[in-house]
Parts: sequence; C-alpha cells; structure tokens
Amino acid sequence: MEQSEQNVKKQRPVHLDLQTIRFPATAIASILHRISGVIMLFAVGILIWLLNESLASAESFEGVLSLFDNFIVKFVVWGILTALGYHLLVGLRHLVMDAGFWEELSSGLTSAKVAIALSIVFSIIVGIWVW
Repeated sequence: MEQSEQNVKKQRPVHLDLQTIRFPATAIASILHRISGVIMLFAVGILIWLLNESLASAESFEGVLSLFDNFIVKFVVWGILTALGYHLLVGLRHLVMDAGFWEELSSGLTSAKVAIALSIVFSIIVGIWVW
C-alpha cells in the first residue's frame, strides 16, 4: 500500500454522528423536492378518487363537498397544495440551473433560500385559502 493511500485511510472518519452534520440549503431544497414529488405521487390517487366521486352523481358531489368541512381533509388538501407549490418552485429553480445559470455556489445557495422562502409564503397563502 502506498503512503498516500495510508494517509487517506487515516483521515476517514470512523464514526459519523448524523445529528451534528448540517446540510446546506441546496441539499435541503433538493431532498425536500424529492419528498414533495413522492407526496404528489400519492396525492394524484386521492385527487382522482375525489374527482371520480364528484362526477358520479349530484348526490356524490354533495358528499364530496361535505368532506371539505372536515379538518383532516382540509389539512390533507393544504398539504397536497403546499407540496405542489414547493415542487413547482424548486423545479423551476432546477430548470434554471440546468440552463446554465445559478451554478456557482453562492448563487445556488441564494436561489435555494429564495425558493424555500417563497414556498413558505405560498404555503401560508394556501392555508388561508383552504381555511
């Protein structure tokens, strides 16, 4: 084994304490983008079921409409819309980065923070609208 390989092995951490690792805003934005995509995958099933029920008859439409008086249903709809808004905003950020802009570390970090802040504002607006 060469000297450089021995130095590399000595510098590797033996134990990673995951509670002390701090992710940058770009990593958080990317991870949450994937999570919001998974949430929307399941949300499509819920929304298609609600649409199917509402189009079956006038009585079933009234039944679906009465569901929205429930707090849990409102919370789920708020969560779906929040995930959609976040996924859209961060997806646009990724598209801009794919076009060759905001690739530097400072501008990428700034765009991630702006996208997260805008999604929080969007979430508050959607919450006011749903309730």
